[in-house]
Amino acid sequence: MTDGRVVTSFALFLVASLFSTPFAAGQAAGTNLPAPPQFKFAYEEQVALASSIPVGETPLGKRNIVPITGGTFSGPGLKGKVLPGGWDWQLTNASGCFSLHADYMIETDDGVIIHVVNAGMVCPNAAGIHDAMLTTPVFEAPKGKYDWMNGGVYVGTLEGMKIDGKPAVRIRFFKAYAHE
Repeated sequence: MTDGRVVTSFALFLVASLFSTPFAAGQAAGTNLPAPPQFKFAYEEQVALASSIPVGETPLGKRNIVPITGGTFSGPGLKGKVLPGGWDWQLTNASGCFSLHADYMIETDDGVIIHVVNAGMVCPNAAGIHDAMLTTPVFEAPKGKYDWMNGGVYVGTLEGMKIDGKPAVRIRFFKAYAHE
């Protein structure tokens, strides 16, 4: 019996040292962890909105839709207008989490139309307050000058504003890079 306990103890020690040592060493030295992604500013939109249209309570929560009526955008090598006709579908669930799903088109100054789908969710923190709204946009640009927008990972920041005294949002988009 003593031999069995010694072998078992040695085996546990060996397994523990094999699995914990590289992890602990990697964390301490930072050698086994990938570098965090970096973000590069892509562009900013100022999106004009019509009055929201309350849909009411649904099985998923309180639904609201907001028509997108226009706006402008600009960034390095990119400038134009937000086309009217898009929508922002919003939902507040029973736990207080707020989500949005916007689907619209932008048109560059040189006449290229780009499809934007922007979604995000924010939930109340322990104090019951919503943190800043972050979004995960996806772009569909025609092949050519703006092809750089297709693919990759983007993060958007969203904040309320007014355009000519009417409701609007400012969205800043950033593209993630593993290495610059």
